[in-house]
Order: sequence, then structure tokens, then C-alpha cells
Amino acid sequence: MITEFIKPSPAAGQLTKLQIENILLSQVLGRLACTDGKQPYIVPVTYTYDGEFIYCQTNEGTKLTLLRKNPAICFEVDTMTDMSNWQSVVVFGNFEELKDVEEKKARDILFTRIFSLLTGSTVHKHEHAYDGNDELENKSRIKYIMYRIKITEITGRFEKC
Repeated sequence: MITEFIKPSPAAGQLTKLQIENILLSQVLGRLACTDGKQPYIVPVTYTYDGEFIYCQTNEGTKLTLLRKNPAICFEVDTMTDMSNWQSVVVFGNFEELKDVEEKKARDILFTRIFSLLTGSTVHKHEHAYDGNDELENKSRIKYIMYRIKITEITGRFEKC
């Protein structure tokens, strides 16, 4: 049996609230899981966390259809140095589609955090569309639907050898 060869980690356990906050604040890529009640669906999403909500954007498609049908979600973020040194945060919550003032606020929060990471320093402006002000064009990066995850529970685990 394979479990006979797996030794328990000398240092594994639960993350503290501060460690969980640090992971959520330091990362921008997570995995969103949703379901129609029959089949689970998981996708990577860019996000930002403001200490209360997780903010994301999307377009019409399978994910949005499922979220509208069943707003209960699970969201996961992790950091990993190697197979014996990792941290993982799992968030349970509810999808909330945003409109009007809340949508603009969420878009500002997300774009302030994400857009600075989207264009590497090796990208040359002449290789991309730009507006008349010599700024990189961001229209293709903007998705139509802003949403947030209202957090109901957070857990975190780690292993460190």
C-alpha cells in the first residue's frame, strides 16, 4: 500500500489568520469552483482582495451562468516553493454580481492591483495598440461583468519541511 511509504510532515498544520490574510493579499491568481448541482466546474481567475471581499471580472459564459444559477462558491489560492513547502487558503462564500457604483468601485480596486502586473517591462509600446496619449491600450483586458465573493468561511493549511 502506497501510504506505507508516505511519512507525515514534521511541520504541517493550520495557517493563522494573519498568514491567511498575507496569502490572499500577496497573490493575484486563484481558482474558483462553482457547480450547477450536478457537475463541479473550476477555473483560474485573476483577483484582488481588500480585506473583506474577493473581486474578479468575467464575461458571459459557462462560469457566469453557473454562478448566477448557484451563487455558492469555493475559492482556492496557494503558494508553493516545492512539494514539501506550501501554503493553501480555501475560501467559502457567495457570488455577488455588481452594478453601478459598486461595479465601478470593484473595477477600480481590481485594476489598481492587477493592471500594474499585466504588462512586463520587456513589452514595447510599438508592439501593441495604444491611445493617442502614448499609453498602452487596456480595452482588451477589461471584461464586462464585475463580481465579488462575499466570504463566509476561510481556512488555511501549510506544510513546511
